[in-house]
Amino acid sequence: MNTRGDYAHPEPVAAATVAVVTPPPVVDLPHDSAVSWGAILAGAIAAAALSLILLILGVGLGLSSVSPWSFEGVTAETFGWSSIAWLTFTAIAASGLGGYLAGRLRTKWSNIHGDETYFRDTAHGFVSWAVATLLTAALLTSAIGGILGAGAKVAGATAGAAASTAGGIAAAGAGSAAMGNDQGDVQYWVDSLFRASPTAAPPAPPTGPADPAAAIAPPAPPANGALPSPRPMPGADRRPDSREVRTEVNRIIVNSLKSDTMDPADTQYLAQLVAAQTGMSQAEAQARVTDVQTRLRAALDNAKEQATQAADDARKATAYAALWLFITLLIGAFIASLSATWGGRRRDL
Repeated sequence: MNTRGDYAHPEPVAAATVAVVTPPPVVDLPHDSAVSWGAILAGAIAAAALSLILLILGVGLGLSSVSPWSFEGVTAETFGWSSIAWLTFTAIAASGLGGYLAGRLRTKWSNIHGDETYFRDTAHGFVSWAVATLLTAALLTSAIGGILGAGAKVAGATAGAAASTAGGIAAAGAGSAAMGNDQGDVQYWVDSLFRASPTAAPPAPPTGPADPAAAIAPPAPPANGALPSPRPMPGADRRPDSREVRTEVNRIIVNSLKSDTMDPADTQYLAQLVAAQTGMSQAEAQARVTDVQTRLRAALDNAKEQATQAADDARKATAYAALWLFITLLIGAFIASLSATWGGRRRDL
């Protein structure tokens, strides 16, 4: 027994070991752009080229299906529906090709959610369709303007013609009357006034001396020795020339078109001219003037109605074309976006 109270010394404790963890260096991964402009431009160019080819083919097929001859070629309604169907097919084919290429040729995105990939593919297809549409519009500016603006131009022209039919005829008639042109726009109605009536007596010839010798005999000298009066100029007592009469009648008719009815004084004067030129009675000449005036205004009203109907038809055709073109463009945008998602899925396989 240890009486000195000595205790056993404990064994020495080993020194603690500290482990130091050094993090690896952070290496930035290459940045993946959300937009692949190269793929978008490639799809847009392909879509624009295919649209151009199909449009040219459609023009050729359309022209070969119509004919200016009667009872040949398709009807206007069939041609219109065929054009709409071809434009829709062109939009589907071109937009589908452009969208698929935009989705298939884009870069492969990593570490992104599936919904984000679907959205990016859809955006690629839509942007490709938009660029292709702008390219096609730039290439076919004159053609598109002619197709869409044809109806508007015809509508404007025919509407203007309907509004100024009487004024245009009046101006043309006045110009032709001033130039002495017998081919004026109202010459037909002037000729109608002066047509010889089968029952009318021919106009009486101008009165003159029965003896030709008396016509050339010198006048007897005056009894008071004064100088004889000067001899009248040849033709001073002749009747008005027919051309001058028709020109005056032309001006009267043209002026009457500016109002709803002809002035009563002009009507009576025209009846006198007609009676003098055709040998008709005053009552018959008055009835002819009234009849010609009535038929002339009926013809003008008919021309206005036809022009208004043509303007309305052109307006409807233009409206339908614009609406169907809008629907076709929407279909193209949807097909391009859907095809891009399909091409993107094929790219990520």
